[in-house]
Amino acid sequence: MTHLRLCYQTIEFEKIDIHLCTLRNRQEFHDPDGEAEKLGISSASWPIFGVVWPSSMVLAHYISKYNTATKRILEIGCGTALSSLLLNKQQADITATDHHPQAGKFLERNTTLNEDDAINFVRTDWADEDDDLGEFDLIIGSDLLYEDQHIELLASFIDQHARTECEVIIVDPGRGRKNKLTGRMQTLGYSASQFKPEHTDYLKDEFKGHILKYKRTA
Repeated sequence: MTHLRLCYQTIEFEKIDIHLCTLRNRQEFHDPDGEAEKLGISSASWPIFGVVWPSSMVLAHYISKYNTATKRILEIGCGTALSSLLLNKQQADITATDHHPQAGKFLERNTTLNEDDAINFVRTDWADEDDDLGEFDLIIGSDLLYEDQHIELLASFIDQHARTECEVIIVDPGRGRKNKLTGRMQTLGYSASQFKPEHTDYLKDEFKGHILKYKRTA
């Protein structure tokens, strides 16, 4: 991380402050050993994990008031892991995952920055059927669907790690794939709903996406 330009910010959730070290902007790139390239991550997409996106903010604000007391929670494609850091601050049982080789390092750095206990992190690909993550009561994520091929991969990954009774919350910014994901989740046995977040005054611009919720019961 020493060759990257970084920035620091504090994001407020009522009485909770989350301190974040992120990439300075979306032009940062550092892959001297070709680790990301071997994983199929191009120089153009490399920085995407390391900045705070509007969907990430929406998810964190929504989950900040969600009942997570006894739930085992998984964040998919965590990126800067804002929601994981917030849930960790609230003493929730959270596990974070991402495909990017730097995501875990930034998560460790930010957990220390917030003076909290370590967050369980697993670097995994949605196509990986051999991870040891186990199953979860609540699965969350934001801004995950960039390509049509991601729909089947994401739905299968969610289903693989969902307990018999499970809730799924995905914030989608409006890239035109939410209905396809919903259709696939319904074929897997999940009920579905979608709605606009009520308040997004913490964002600079209007949020045009939706919060997608899926639920499966025994």
